Amino acid sequence: MRLFVGLGNPGAKYARNRHNIGFMALDRIAEDHGFGPWRAKFQGQIAEGRLGSEKVLLLKPETFMNRSGQSVGEAMRFYKLDSTDITVLHDELDLAPGKVKVKAGGGHAGHNGLRSIHDHIGAAYDRVRLGIGHPGRKEAVAGYVLHDFARADEDWLDNVLRGVSDGAPHLAAGDGARFMNAVALRTAPPRSSTGTARPPSATPEKTAPAPDPTPRPDVRSALQKLVDRFK
Repeated sequence: MRLFVGLGNPGAKYARNRHNIGFMALDRIAEDHGFGPWRAKFQGQIAEGRLGSEKVLLLKPETFMNRSGQSVGEAMRFYKLDSTDITVLHDELDLAPGKVKVKAGGGHAGHNGLRSIHDHIGAAYDRVRLGIGHPGRKEAVAGYVLHDFARADEDWLDNVLRGVSDGAPHLAAGDGARFMNAVALRTAPPRSSTGTARPPSATPEKTAPAPDPTPRPDVRSALQKLVDRFK
């Protein structure tokens, strides 16, 4: 069994915040892959389903971001999971908007949700880092992450969420490379050729030269003219 955790803050007030992109990703997965209804458990909201051959539990902690680890730890202990069975999807300031990276283990880089999870289950869990960009100044970070995505963000955000959902079965199977490929097909689809060669039907045809309308003088001898008459 796999446990996918999306990070965010509960309530309509925060639903479209940049900090809630982890919640948004789980909502998309649940909808696209036919998961069961959300229900309250483990100090959060859970939904159960399958991704490929794997049984997966989706968890959105409702403890608020700074105490996310309480909910994650409770679910992990109930199902007797290892921390390596857990994948956390979260917002990432250090990635440009629309960029996605997968990571196994490591530090929390000051992210309050990850810090709490570290405190409750350790650092050996997987992460899907969902880039939201950085406001440029450290003092502006809190207001930035707790602010809704701008209208201009809607296209890339939708592509990221759809890509994460497309790749979710690979993520559940532990295949990070295929997961990232599925995301890339949404966020950076291959472009068609831009060559300028013309099709064969547009290639100019070769034509015979037009006849010269200017009459040429007859330079045959009298004998040659007589011979030509009887040919």
